[in-house]
Amino acid sequence: MKTAALFLTTALCAIAAPTDDFIAAANAKHGASGEKAARFLVEHMPPADKESLSAEFLTENLDLAMKARADFAWAKDVPEEIFLNDVLPYAVFDEPRDPWRADFMGKAAPLVKDAKTASEAAEILNRDFFKLINTHYHTGRKRTNQSPKESIEQGKATCTGLSIILVDACRAVGIPARAVGTPLWWNKSGNHTWVEIWDKGWHFMGADEYDAKGLNHGWFIDHASRAHADDPMHAIYATSWKRDGGIFPMVWSPKSASVGGVNVTERYAAITAPIPTTIGVRFFEGDDRSVRKGSLTTESGFVLGEFETKAGTADLNDTPRLSVTPGKSYRLRFEIAGNAMETAPFKAGDKDMLDIRADDLTPVPDFSDANAPLSEKDAARAIAFTYETMLAEQKEARAAEMQAKSFTMGDKTMRWLEKTFGDAPVDGRSLWISMHGGGEAPERVNTQQWQNQIRLYQPEEGIYIAPRAPTDKWNMWHQDHIDPMFAHLIESMVALRGVSPDKVYLMGYSAGGDGVWQVAPRMADRYAAAAMMAGHPNEAQLFGLRNLPFAIFMGENDAAVNRYKVAVEKCAEILELQKGDPEGYVHLSRIYPGLGHWMNLKDAEGVPWMAKFTRNPWPKKIVWYQDDVTHHRFYWLRLPEGSAVKDQKITAEIEGRKIKLTGDVPPGTQILLSDKLIGLAEPLEISVNDKVPFTVKPVRTLVAIRAALKERLDIAATPTAVITCP
Repeated sequence: MKTAALFLTTALCAIAAPTDDFIAAANAKHGASGEKAARFLVEHMPPADKESLSAEFLTENLDLAMKARADFAWAKDVPEEIFLNDVLPYAVFDEPRDPWRADFMGKAAPLVKDAKTASEAAEILNRDFFKLINTHYHTGRKRTNQSPKESIEQGKATCTGLSIILVDACRAVGIPARAVGTPLWWNKSGNHTWVEIWDKGWHFMGADEYDAKGLNHGWFIDHASRAHADDPMHAIYATSWKRDGGIFPMVWSPKSASVGGVNVTERYAAITAPIPTTIGVRFFEGDDRSVRKGSLTTESGFVLGEFETKAGTADLNDTPRLSVTPGKSYRLRFEIAGNAMETAPFKAGDKDMLDIRADDLTPVPDFSDANAPLSEKDAARAIAFTYETMLAEQKEARAAEMQAKSFTMGDKTMRWLEKTFGDAPVDGRSLWISMHGGGEAPERVNTQQWQNQIRLYQPEEGIYIAPRAPTDKWNMWHQDHIDPMFAHLIESMVALRGVSPDKVYLMGYSAGGDGVWQVAPRMADRYAAAAMMAGHPNEAQLFGLRNLPFAIFMGENDAAVNRYKVAVEKCAEILELQKGDPEGYVHLSRIYPGLGHWMNLKDAEGVPWMAKFTRNPWPKKIVWYQDDVTHHRFYWLRLPEGSAVKDQKITAEIEGRKIKLTGDVPPGTQILLSDKLIGLAEPLEISVNDKVPFTVKPVRTLVAIRAALKERLDIAATPTAVITCP
């Protein structure tokens, strides 16, 4: 009878725990250190435990804790206060009190026998212990605060039950351990519990979530970094046996104050500050989570990365975390029964977790027939997708050029210096191309002028670059290699540096001003505004400036090669052009009295003046004049190969549903159309040089989009339909 009674007392935790007997036994076996440990344990025990736990239960727990401290190398160096608070306790939360320590020591000790540190031992336990006991995450467990025995019997536990097991396994082999958690994540997506172990400081890990990268890693750290220390519902707490006023809030027992706690939020904020912005993904088929391979894509559908969702034993908040940029729009794509299906667009930053349901997905648009008619919506998506695809093929090479600040076309190389000013606006940075002076001079002279140019102007915002002319000729800025090189530079800056294609500005001083006179009119469709400082136009004409705001700056004493005289003539000429076409030829003319070739930086007023303008890639009227360097595309007109010749002039304008072309219009001239220019849902009337007009219904196609982007990687100026004139 005595044996049976003793068994029941030990196994079932008999009523009326004799704590005095426990303290006396601890002193008798372990001396003063044992008595101190026993008194600490009893002093901070929950009141219910003092009434229910037996001396035998408490003694076995203390004896095995002291044995672990003596047997394991890392345990010997643990400070006494840490040992008492985070190795000695027999419980983590308010779970049923199992005598787990002997069993767990027997199972854990062989696993960690070769470990050299507490951290190494803890990682081994997290990797192997749950496999040994065959217990993993499952929402079908009976309750949240299960004891180790209950969880092992079911083979199921949530994050709280798994954390209890890992804390106890660590304590069994002398590793200080405690549970950590939050009542509610900052975004109200749920609660979570994990584990910290002490090894000359506290380190964290997810229970049954071994990470080969080591401690202080886990799917939850981005969440943890956003916790609020001063908000009890969104703070992070660690359990503490010692009760000195703090509590651990238990979501399964919100009114209970039986478990001590410490607010550790600030430490997590410091640990996880570098984590990039991410978003989690869960996939549901019916009411159940399922494992699905998916892709993160841009809004247009360009694939950015692959992932796989989780189910089964994975914590509900343990999901793939996809790196995203706040404010940008994305989609998710999945293969369902052999079909490509996708979500509606979502904007990063609006949510931290996406629950995707199979029934809500829609088929990915089929663009396999490049000649098939497109809706306005699908055409816009096709432009973005094609642009992103073409850019991806060139991105590595262009990125290397951006890094080197140098690129080569044919036998010419362009280098540049750059400075960045101000914060990047939401709609993209501005780009300022500023051409240096010099000319027909030794290389060192032009290089010195180049190095001076980077210091001349300071926009309030933007990337200011001073390119080095590829040659040292007098006309170094208006030779035929300059236009394609500037186009390439602009495209790369837009694609890789966050520049808006509609905020690109051209300027230049002296020989650089010569270049502005020439390049601005023939590339007017690339720029938002241009400013000429102390340059000579030579044979350049101003017709092409119809939609490009243009500033002229000259000192009245700048007499070399008649610069002042010609500048005055050009000021008058552009004024006359504006009088004849009041909606075009916006300009600013400045002839500074008493100044010569150097204008004492008074011309810097051109920078804020230009910054007021943005490019209109789809103006209703264009005037195209070919200089000695010819082009085959200008705004929304394209000429057949070989048909562009010097002094060729074409005017194109839109009135209502009519498009009128006049001037030197060769057969086969193409009109490049977009809904941004004119609605394409209804037929258009086209006339060329007052001939009998013809009517045509534009058709948006992928063919037109691909051809346009192949010749010009300019997403803002990409047409969706093409009409060829007879």
